[in-house]
Amino acid sequence: MKIFNEDKLRNIVLVGHGGSGKTMLAEAILYTTKSVDRFGQVDDGTSVLDHDQEEIKRKISINTSVAPAVFDEYKINVLDTPGFFDFVGEVKSGIRVADGGVIVVCAVGGVEVGTEKVWGYLEEKKLPRLIFINKMDRENANFQRVIQDLRTKFGQRVIPVQVPIGAAESFKGIVDIIEGKAYIGGKEQEIPSDLKNEIEEYYHLLIEAVAETDDDLVMKYLEGEELTKEEILEGFRKGMMTNQIIPVLCGSALNNIAIDKLLEKIVEGIPSPVEIEPEEAINPKTQENILIKADSGASTSALVFKTMADPFVGKLTLFRVYSGTVNSDSTLWNPLQDKEERIGQLFLVKGKTQIPVPELKAGDIGAVAKLQITATGDTLCSKENPIILQGLEFPKPKLTMAVVPKSKGDEEKISSGLSRLLEEDPTISIEKDATTHELLLSGLGDLHLEVITSKLQKKFGTEVDLKVPKIPYKETIKGTVKVEGKHKKQSGGRGQYGHVWMELEPLPSGEGFEFVDKIFGGSVPRQYIPAVEKGVRETMEEGVLAGYPVVDVRVTLYDGSYHSVDSSEMAFKIAASMAFKKGFMDAKPILLEPIMNVTVTVPDEYMGDIIGDLNKKRGKILGMDPQDGFQIIKAQAPLAEMFSYPIDLRSITQGRGDFAMEVDHFEEVPSNLVEKIIAETEEK
Repeated sequence: MKIFNEDKLRNIVLVGHGGSGKTMLAEAILYTTKSVDRFGQVDDGTSVLDHDQEEIKRKISINTSVAPAVFDEYKINVLDTPGFFDFVGEVKSGIRVADGGVIVVCAVGGVEVGTEKVWGYLEEKKLPRLIFINKMDRENANFQRVIQDLRTKFGQRVIPVQVPIGAAESFKGIVDIIEGKAYIGGKEQEIPSDLKNEIEEYYHLLIEAVAETDDDLVMKYLEGEELTKEEILEGFRKGMMTNQIIPVLCGSALNNIAIDKLLEKIVEGIPSPVEIEPEEAINPKTQENILIKADSGASTSALVFKTMADPFVGKLTLFRVYSGTVNSDSTLWNPLQDKEERIGQLFLVKGKTQIPVPELKAGDIGAVAKLQITATGDTLCSKENPIILQGLEFPKPKLTMAVVPKSKGDEEKISSGLSRLLEEDPTISIEKDATTHELLLSGLGDLHLEVITSKLQKKFGTEVDLKVPKIPYKETIKGTVKVEGKHKKQSGGRGQYGHVWMELEPLPSGEGFEFVDKIFGGSVPRQYIPAVEKGVRETMEEGVLAGYPVVDVRVTLYDGSYHSVDSSEMAFKIAASMAFKKGFMDAKPILLEPIMNVTVTVPDEYMGDIIGDLNKKRGKILGMDPQDGFQIIKAQAPLAEMFSYPIDLRSITQGRGDFAMEVDHFEEVPSNLVEKIIAETEEK
């Protein structure tokens, strides 16, 4: 493939609700532009873009895939993103490096939750966009209803610029409202008479929107003058660039109807890299803010937006060039790692196919294999002019499960495999819980974690089960006691003798542990006192009540006795442990559970259901803050009740809710639950 200058590039991201047909649209674009010889199908596993084993198995997109298509002397880099909420990190990475978005909407389903979410993501980045109503050939397809839904939800700047000819099985083409022409099978036809009223209605909406893009056009429109074709096209393009106009097109990806007209609008309305606002960056040496323009002759800068483990070439790093030119077999600087990175052969990526290229100019997207130090979100640049581009913001993991190996001895392989997968997917996290000693895997949902464990098995040969994690309870006391511990053993030869008196008392929450030595007169020799403390500490780590660590206790050693021959460090350590265990049980022992700060963001209509659900989870509502049709609910709830909350919240709000959660403090477990927890611990 030839090298394209920055003004001939278009970087578009396909976004939408799961099942709206984004991948099929991408396949149709590739086929229409003759980028592929065969029209790939998701359902039969021949899709160019959904090539991952998990994607083929599940018939859904899991990764953001990239493919170049050449149309009318323009190179269009298509970024196809997943539609399921569990893979929103992939969506965000695709949006980060795109210059425009195509929101794919199903002609049957209309505006769905995923549609609303991706609209919000594009709004955050202020990306120009168009809407493609797909599946016009499906039964119950209804263009007018979808248009009404879109304008109700997203405002009057949503303007139809195409009208379908027919619907469902009779759908055969479109009318281009700007051109005033009908197209069936790619050929110009007469406009059907039954569509003229609908076309006229949408034409007036378009002209009004176009006029509002320019003061002179507004005056002309208000004075009743007709806008020329050139003025309409210029105003339309300006309106798209500034998000004053969000055009709506339609067609069928599956049957490749009107895809060529969609490509025309992408080239016309989506800005090239030179037309977008300059990228913000920082000079790491001076901390000065810098604006980066898409200029192939400037100093080089590129942003890594995705890392993949490729079965043929190993680690594959995807990046967008923001300025300058990246050459094969060169060296670039990674300012975040403060090291040089060797750049080998450059590729264009088309699904699992790599196309070698000698260079990539500003604005283009490509890949390189086997980078040593560079991770997703890093900047690559020239060493002489170092800059750091704004990285990627990924959502934090929501659902946590404990990883249990199916085979003994696989722990190291599992840990290594998960670390490799973390390179690919920054939306997961891995942690070893210091209290429960479990390996915890966190992700964005149950499907997300299911995919991760499946990849672990296929790529690294280790099978695991996922289970609900243990709660990291803690133990403490509410009372004060004095207690004796004596360890005396005589079994021939040298015996064992250790004897202590200790006082146990509670400390304020968060104080931890305090050991006080009040021995006078040598009742416990100095050399044995560290052993007493060690015995107490080890017992506290093991727990007494239910096997959880003991916290917030002061232990005072105030008396004891010893034997000149039989006493030893081990004997005093055992005596201290015996004393602590007995004293702990006599000092009103309690279990403490982690209490989480929870912030839930939901549309107004779900507020009552969410509050009711949090109350069922032993939650306490701390306050509510209304914000643009949403309620931000602040609450506290026990961790024990919150492991399934990502799934529960999604179910209650139909995917519209979001939440964040972090540990705030520990509280006493209600007495009615303590026996159950102790019983469960004993069973294990």
